[in-house]
Amino acid sequence: QVQLVESGGGLVQAGGSLRLSCAASGISFREYAMGWFRQAPGKEREFVAAISWTALSKDYADSVKGRFTISRDNAKNTLYLQMNSLKPGDTAVYFCAADRIFRRGMGDYWGQGTQVTVSS
Repeated sequence: QVQLVESGGGLVQAGGSLRLSCAASGISFREYAMGWFRQAPGKEREFVAAISWTALSKDYADSVKGRFTISRDNAKNTLYLQMNSLKPGDTAVYFCAADRIFRRGMGDYWGQGTQVTVSS
């Protein structure tokens, strides 16, 4: 059974930082590209960042480029998202996803999400 479990969300002031984690089980983690997506209230889920299974390729949405960093530890089957200089517009539920293909439209498997709230 595939499980992706996000953690690390919370409430932070604008300008602050958070580090999200996504622990994967039930898949051969090192064979999957991974990504982060987010969904704000009343909006569609949107792409945030993706990383290839080797971590040699990374992709970011323009809205987070330069502020967010995606990384992975294949030995720990864990994906990370370091979020700096957070803005109220970053408030959303953040989901991690796994896919055989490194692409923005990934989504073979999804986590349940973790809430990130940025106060002004």
